[in-house]
Amino acid sequence: MHWLTLTGAIVLEVIGTTSMKLSEGFTRLWPSLGVFACYSASLALLTLALKKWDVSVAYAIWSGLGTALIVIVGMTWFGEALTWMRAVSILLILIGVVGLNLSGSPH
Repeated sequence: MHWLTLTGAIVLEVIGTTSMKLSEGFTRLWPSLGVFACYSASLALLTLALKKWDVSVAYAIWSGLGTALIVIVGMTWFGEALTWMRAVSILLILIGVVGLNLSGSPH
């Protein structure tokens, strides 16, 4: 269940960040409201996940996977380029997330 809670927090963070782009600097109402709603819900789920996870591991997974996913959203929805540097950076983020999970920290 704790993985599901953290996954929900990550998905909501990605939706909130995507809504930031769609809000056009908070000039569009619904995407702007989406930013606040999604980030509030994401942080609430992250807080619940911290009951079972170490804060260092949970936050690294939340921010790392959220960052990797938002790069993919940027490329697919907003036409951002995939450079070799971005690809390597995403790979390093994923390696770090796996490493943290294998570190033996109980969660």
